[in-house]
Amino acid sequence: MRASIARRLQINAALTTDTLTAFLREEVEKAGFDRVIFGLSGGIDSAVVAYLATRAFGPKRVRAVMMPYRTSHPSSLADARAVVAALGIPSVVIDITGPVDAYFKQVDEVLGVAASPLRRGNRMARERMCTLFDLSAHDQALVLGTSNKTELLLGYGTQFGDLASAINPIGDLYKCQVRQLARYLGVPQPILDKPPSADLWADQTDEKELGFTYDEADEVLFQLVDLRLSPDELIADGYPPALVTAIARRVQRNQYKRRTPVIAKVSGRTVGLDFRYLRDWGL
Repeated sequence: MRASIARRLQINAALTTDTLTAFLREEVEKAGFDRVIFGLSGGIDSAVVAYLATRAFGPKRVRAVMMPYRTSHPSSLADARAVVAALGIPSVVIDITGPVDAYFKQVDEVLGVAASPLRRGNRMARERMCTLFDLSAHDQALVLGTSNKTELLLGYGTQFGDLASAINPIGDLYKCQVRQLARYLGVPQPILDKPPSADLWADQTDEKELGFTYDEADEVLFQLVDLRLSPDELIADGYPPALVTAIARRVQRNQYKRRTPVIAKVSGRTVGLDFRYLRDWGL
């Protein structure tokens, strides 16, 4: 990453932590809740959310849910347990192998073809979110999201799966900024060192699947989104055309994942268009 861009992507970790913990308390309590729940994968993003939530609400008002599949790497669960132990927070392990395999056994027979890894991965992500929202009803807790700004812009996530949540405290932090915050918060070193992975199938890593590194993505995205430069300007500045084009196309192509469902307008006051109940009013 170019030094000038790296400097601009540096955050004040202490101030960011204070801002995000205050954000969590305000938004959760404003919605009439006092507890939160989140998926804990063993990766850096969910670990940061765990640390922020515990700071915001204390260990007794959070719950971490670990949801392994049979192909999940054993280290993922071990790293998630390390976060739980470090924070002293309530947790539960729900193995999603049974429902996911049962679904594909039936659907593969109906369709006459085995599901692709992408379909299986999407189903796992949605199964995990179904589990979280069910447990949130039991706990009377809001579901926290764990997708960072890089993933949201690239569309690197499953719609109504890992991209779903009630509140997302890290959605405006690029991946490199999440790493900075993780170091400040004291996230265990093995989590900081491991390659980012959704752990949806064996040997899967984010960067291998994307075709570029998170540092490359952050550098390009920051200039496209925050500095409002055009792809042509970045290419003229020496960035590889294939990299810039691939990232810009992903941002454009995945806009639908960043929007709430579009409602056809046939009345005078359409929900989401003309009628927006201000959550700031509180309950």
